[in-house]
Amino acid sequence: MFNLGRLLAVSAMAVCALTASFEGSARASDSMSFHVAPLETGNCGARCPHVIVAEGVIEADTPQTFVDFLRSASDDRKLKRIVFFDSRGGNVVASMVFGHILRELRVAGIVGRFERGDAGPFVGECLSACVYAMMGAIRRVAPEGSQVALHRMSIVEHEGGGWGGPAHVTRSFADKPMVSILKRYARRMGVDPKLVALAESLPPDSMRELTPAEMRRWSFATGRF
Repeated sequence: MFNLGRLLAVSAMAVCALTASFEGSARASDSMSFHVAPLETGNCGARCPHVIVAEGVIEADTPQTFVDFLRSASDDRKLKRIVFFDSRGGNVVASMVFGHILRELRVAGIVGRFERGDAGPFVGECLSACVYAMMGAIRRVAPEGSQVALHRMSIVEHEGGGWGGPAHVTRSFADKPMVSILKRYARRMGVDPKLVALAESLPPDSMRELTPAEMRRWSFATGRF
């Protein structure tokens, strides 16, 4: 189903183009992991299609983890090109690389989660840097009740702290070239760059939830598949 031959090359090219390590807001949590879940709708039973569930924080190695996951799941004949996102964000650059991979494979993205042992899906959340990963999806859906929210990207650096002394923490924000890269990425993925401008205009520690009308206006997502 998935043509994996070009994925590593696509990832490498994206990393070369995006060299910063900006992060969005994400509470301490597990790194993003992937698993397959049956999409139990109606009375499909054993014929229910399988989908990919992506949950956790997007880290620098998440794109490679996704590629490795696809290799391991390539024999699943019922696996559809659909990823359910439930993430509070993470690394912005890794999210864009992830998004490039989704677009290369023509994968659809839905904001939602699955509970192990229970028939899903349930409402989920795609916050901060997760928004940029989902931009790469060929079709994007945020069902009613799911949360999509923006956050300003930043870099937090720790210096010193040796011999019992306190560490010096500095925080910097994206410069104009980085914001321009992100806007070009959004435009290439069919999303209005105004969404990026809104994210970068936010106070540093605030989160801005998008309404269904805003997601439609900026061509980010619809409410139904």
